[in-house]
Amino acid sequence: MASLKDLRGPVYRIIEPVTRALVRWGVHPNALTSFGFLVTVFAGLLYHMDHVRWAGFFVLLGGLVDIFDGRVARESGLASKFGSFYDSTLDRMSEIVVFIGLISLYNQYGRELADAWMIYVIALAMGGSVMVSYTRARAEALGLDCSVGFMQRAERVALLGGGSLFFGLMWDGLVLKVVLVILAITTVLTAIQRIVWVYLNAAGVPLDEAQAPPSNIERTESISERSTRD
Repeated sequence: MASLKDLRGPVYRIIEPVTRALVRWGVHPNALTSFGFLVTVFAGLLYHMDHVRWAGFFVLLGGLVDIFDGRVARESGLASKFGSFYDSTLDRMSEIVVFIGLISLYNQYGRELADAWMIYVIALAMGGSVMVSYTRARAEALGLDCSVGFMQRAERVALLGGGSLFFGLMWDGLVLKVVLVILAITTVLTAIQRIVWVYLNAAGVPLDEAQAPPSNIERTESISERSTRD
């Protein structure tokens, strides 16, 4: 299945002027990471307040900022292991905040009991999203580049943010419910897909067997493209 990572090249070319401007102005990539986190936390608050369209807008804005921090890190030469760790950690925290905001949206006083099941759907989507990231991180700790999967962070941001922005709570929130069900199913399937991939590539391999370390170029690319990793 096609992934949004296939659009990475064209998107980078479009945003290149802004990236260079941020580098000229001396904006630190970690500052962009922090700003993107705050933007996404605000999106979670907006979900809680029933402002679904605005929440979707800020989810997409946070995703855009998440692209810029990695590009600025690369162009400015400020890419670092801490920056990669900081970005990944805040990405997970921001996703959890957004899902908590969605739980609050469906758990407010006066909501029909028929919507109570959505709380479990959202919890599943949140757990699946975290597991998608965890399976890759754990595989990489074992020396495996487990980048497979069709519902990575970029896809999740685009699906949830776009669905919220363009449809809000139209048709009694039907579109948002469908989006969340899709997220719940596909994130779990992506995590399973990565487990199977690691099994096929690592079954029977002793723990103490050294994996070939990435080259300096691969290691630099891995750090500098931190905003696209999941």
